[in-house]
Amino acid sequence: MKKKISPPYRNHWLVLLLTFITFPLIAQDTEITELSKTSSWEDSALEWGPCPDFMPAGCNIAILHGDPTKNNVDVFFKVEPNSDIPEHWHTSAERMILVAGEMEVTYEGEETQLLTKGSYAYGPAAKPHKARCGDKGPCVLFIAFEEPLDAYAVEKE
Repeated sequence: MKKKISPPYRNHWLVLLLTFITFPLIAQDTEITELSKTSSWEDSALEWGPCPDFMPAGCNIAILHGDPTKNNVDVFFKVEPNSDIPEHWHTSAERMILVAGEMEVTYEGEETQLLTKGSYAYGPAAKPHKARCGDKGPCVLFIAFEEPLDAYAVEKE
């Protein structure tokens, strides 16, 4: 015995069918104006700017994508070998990949972690942390911030 599809379900199938037929046509008419981008920390076209004053000498940041005053900004963060990055925090969570060098990172209340080239690290929003760049060349981190880019020094009492 065959089961009959009741009229309400028949309408749902019709809507789904029309969606699958018309969506590709609509999507083809949508113009995507944003261009893709690739970059290496060694690109001569990168515009490196200064870090906040409390960071070590030779610290630089290059904006890769986005506006640093708005959500979702990607940067390269670079410090010289044997540099200490003082304890600080960010409003945003940060997702990081070390692309050059070797870096020790310590988040408040946690053990020190060693990042080597290709290592991923996640830093929770507002959690104080400090770091040290080793002697294996400059340390360069790719960092993706969810919130606007900021950094605040932890004031010691």
